[in-house]
Amino acid sequence: MGAKMQSAELFAGCGGLALGMSHAGFRHQHMAEFDQDAVATVLHNKAKGIEHVRDWPIGLQDVREIDWKKLTSLDLVSGGPPCQPFGIGGKKHGQDDHRDMWPEAIRAVREAKPRLILFENVRNLAGPRFRPYLEWIVSHLERPGMIRGLEESHTEHRARLATSKSRKDYKVVWQLVNAADFGAAQIRHRVLIFGIRSDLDVVPTPMPPTHSRDRLLWEQYVIGEYWARHDLKRRRTPILQQDHARIERLKQADTEPTGAPWVTVRDVLEGLGEPNGKRNHVLQIGARIYPGHTGSPLDLPAKALKAGDHGVPGGENMMVRDDGSVRYFTTREAARLVGLPDDYEFPRSWTESMRQLGNAVPAPLGAAAGRWLAAQVEGGKSLGGLASTRRAA
Repeated sequence: MGAKMQSAELFAGCGGLALGMSHAGFRHQHMAEFDQDAVATVLHNKAKGIEHVRDWPIGLQDVREIDWKKLTSLDLVSGGPPCQPFGIGGKKHGQDDHRDMWPEAIRAVREAKPRLILFENVRNLAGPRFRPYLEWIVSHLERPGMIRGLEESHTEHRARLATSKSRKDYKVVWQLVNAADFGAAQIRHRVLIFGIRSDLDVVPTPMPPTHSRDRLLWEQYVIGEYWARHDLKRRRTPILQQDHARIERLKQADTEPTGAPWVTVRDVLEGLGEPNGKRNHVLQIGARIYPGHTGSPLDLPAKALKAGDHGVPGGENMMVRDDGSVRYFTTREAARLVGLPDDYEFPRSWTESMRQLGNAVPAPLGAAAGRWLAAQVEGGKSLGGLASTRRAA
């Protein structure tokens, strides 16, 4: 990417998506977050002068109070509206939950008129229960100026949006992704929504994976390179029973899998060592296995970190070591799983820090999505062309 694109982020949390977007070449002009502890984490690292973070203009702010009309030179609006209304573990009230902030995300697009849109949320948003709401979100992002009436249901509004003869302001596409397919050390399934303003004459397309489970299995159980890299004895039996047939297919294939392998827990924690009490690398006792909660093996990406509505889930957020024992991930280890650097500190308790990390978008996924969106625009118009259209819409 040439000159940096100007961006704003809603619902910034502890900075996972924001860091990914910074790595992708975006410069944040505005960042909003309502959670006091998450803002304290970012401000702590901003004061430490952490790369990228030191330049973030973040403060404790309710997105409902932002006048986006004052931010009309943005190339991108991004963010992850609170997922609790749609998450598997919540009450699933969806659009009827007072925490649903999708209308505010759409208002930001309507008022700021950015060139690009990038939003993310939980996979459950694309499930049978909430799929109609996802379709409403996409339709409304395409025509953010067609506001829903006070007495108009989401279904009625979606029908009005779909039958409108007016030109769409944005071209929008959504896709389901697994963060592990884009270099994150977590198996974390999310919905991504990409949007490009219509006057740029670029139709967004889904983002192709860069990493794969097949490539990891190839390096582990076909050529053995993975074990050699970690100076371990080569293993013949896969961790998951269902991978046996997959490995046999790989052995019989004419060509090896392309792309990069999934990043494993062992990969991402290499060099960190056992907890030493420094820089959030502190041992937490009490980890245990129970039905449905068995921890993350070292030689796969971690299971998705969980935020937990009532503290850290007892059987989650833990690793399964080589001897079969389990222990909780330290905050430092969890930060690596999210893609945060080792000098990025969490000043709050382990439980609070793990809540923030469980809510965070893995930075590698954010970086991949940001680069993909920017590349599509650069393929259609140059950044100079982007700059010249900033106030055109």
